[in-house]
Amino acid sequence: MTTEPGRRALGILGLAARAGAVAAGTERVREAARAGRLRYVILAADAAGNARSKLLPLLAAMGVPVVEAFDRAELGAAVGRSALSAAGLTDASFAARVRGLLEPGSPGGRTRPERR
Repeated sequence: MTTEPGRRALGILGLAARAGAVAAGTERVREAARAGRLRYVILAADAAGNARSKLLPLLAAMGVPVVEAFDRAELGAAVGRSALSAAGLTDASFAARVRGLLEPGSPGGRTRPERR
């Protein structure tokens, strides 16, 4: 089950896809990474080992932040496609919003104040 921040992140990912700011799928993410256009990548938690081995070293070398979240079906549905192993955000604003929801302590992320 996806949490509320996760649902919001998927919604923003969908908006980004409609705005043309998403590289959808392993090969498109790789192409965007090589071109220096990626700002943030979501790797499906159930992505195959082959997809992981193609993406993770390249993303690390390019300095692109990556998070494992959702399953392939959820990731694909968010961008209006069939199941995807990865989705990369190319717009810095969308990337910061999604990253802030999925990684609350990250740059652009919001941390909740402690309750007393």
